[in-house]
Amino acid sequence: MEEDTPQTVPTILVRFAHLLGTEIKNRRLQIPENFGTGYCAGFVFNENIQMIISNYELHEDVLIKNPDVNVARKTLFFKFQNIFPKSEIVSAEKYSLETPSVLIATSRLHTDDVISIHTNTATINIEIEASYLDGLFDLSDRSPILQSLLQNSQPLLFEQLLYPSLQKIVEEILSQSISKTFELFFLKIKAEELICRLLMELEKRNEKQLYALNSRDVQIIYKVKEQILERLETPPIIHELALFANMSPTKLKRLFKQIFGNSIFSYYQEFRMKEAARLLKEKKLAVSDVGYQLGFTNLSHFSRVFKEHIGMKPKQYSNS
Repeated sequence: MEEDTPQTVPTILVRFAHLLGTEIKNRRLQIPENFGTGYCAGFVFNENIQMIISNYELHEDVLIKNPDVNVARKTLFFKFQNIFPKSEIVSAEKYSLETPSVLIATSRLHTDDVISIHTNTATINIEIEASYLDGLFDLSDRSPILQSLLQNSQPLLFEQLLYPSLQKIVEEILSQSISKTFELFFLKIKAEELICRLLMELEKRNEKQLYALNSRDVQIIYKVKEQILERLETPPIIHELALFANMSPTKLKRLFKQIFGNSIFSYYQEFRMKEAARLLKEKKLAVSDVGYQLGFTNLSHFSRVFKEHIGMKPKQYSNS
């Protein structure tokens, strides 16, 4: 079978294949056994949008020269993570950290000369030109988030959890069995549908002012997030988290809400109730056991909070 021409395959994937000493066939790079297992598939739909699907495990990290580091084009990045079916049971401790989500970032956060290809990667990455999107929307009455994203003039990062209809589109991309004739057309439509729905969700956020981010702040906010979700039985204390992050409580709350679209406590409570639902449904635990395990001393309060988030009382949910 002939090696694919690079016009329909992302440059970074071509370089990755060259580094591994292998070929890309049908826009797909199969990881050679001596380097690991899995695959990457890449699609350049046109000059404005491309997508890479990665699901592999390497024996060690590799570094690749970034082919686009000197390109002045303003690109938006959409990174879908925790979207592949799990090959093994996820432990309770890791469950909350592995919820399907998407990172949305401006090109200002992607200026490294060298890209690190990590040993374990399971993502869908979509890159799209901000100017292309800008031409698709009404110029009037945009939200500050949409304006800042499309201007792409400062480093920004947002994370959005994947709700069921978005997950369905992702599953269609991963499970599609389309003839080569329609493959690029089909996947382009799905990629643009994902982006459209995500921008619609971001527009709902009520941020009036956005703050430029740097890589250090992003890393710290994500460490704070991990600390919150690893201790769902303990409500977060802002002062302690601010000391941990080495930033003021005001800055911590502002950046956390900007990235995740929710206050620290509301974000914590949402994941706390998702974990409660999982323990009730999958682990078949009693309502009282779940409530006490997640730090509630008053089961009536637990029942009320659970209903606010899930839509029914814990006992009803457990028996549904």
